[in-house]
Order: sequence, then C-alpha cells, then structure tokens
Amino acid sequence: MTLEKIETVNAPKAIGPYTQAIKVNGLIFASGQIALHPISNTVEATTIETQTEQVIQNLKAVLDAAGSSLEKTVKTTCFLKNMSDFAAFNEIYAKYFTGKPARSCVAAKELPKDVLVEIDAIAEA
Repeated sequence: MTLEKIETVNAPKAIGPYTQAIKVNGLIFASGQIALHPISNTVEATTIETQTEQVIQNLKAVLDAAGSSLEKTVKTTCFLKNMSDFAAFNEIYAKYFTGKPARSCVAAKELPKDVLVEIDAIAEA
C-alpha cells in the first residue's frame, strides 16, 4: 500500500502536523478545511454562508490537486459552531455537493481560528 501526500498552493497550508490530503487505494482522504483564504492565510469571510463557500472552494482545490472532485465525493463530515446555522449552511452545501454524498453534521463547541464551519471529505481518486 502506497500513501501519496497531496498538497496544493490553491488551498491553505496545513496549520498542524498533517497534510491536506492522502491518496491511497483509489480513495482521497481530505483533511478538514476551514475558511482560511489560501493566499492571505486569514479568515476573511464572516457569515456562515461566506465561510461555507470558502471552505468548499478550499476542499475543491485539494480534491482537484489529488485528481478528484466534489462530484466524486462519497462522504463528508461537517462541523458547525452553531446548529442554528444548519439551514443556511445546507443551502450552500447543496449547491456544490449535488451527488449527495453520505454525510455527518455535528455541532462543535470550538473550531480552529474560531471559524463557523469545517468540512472534511473522502472521495474517489
């Protein structure tokens, strides 16, 4: 089994001891993405809608770098700071994950950099 580390400048650098994604056995395991802008490396978006858009763009960049895509996503895990944001989050999420992958969505007391949302994904290579 060969593990391939995936890294791209089109998504924020990892802010800890991990890689943006790992490719193994035909699957991509993408690390959680938050609303960091890939160039400024800061959180510029302030609403659940704009943060969700940034998170999905970051995730898309990582999957693209791995030779995959949002359309090939089979599972996501979504973390929301406030479950009261669920409907607004879902509206943005549904625009991008049209294949309706399996999903878990939970509230998290705190997320890195005090963001409102984080998403990780598993996708076909």
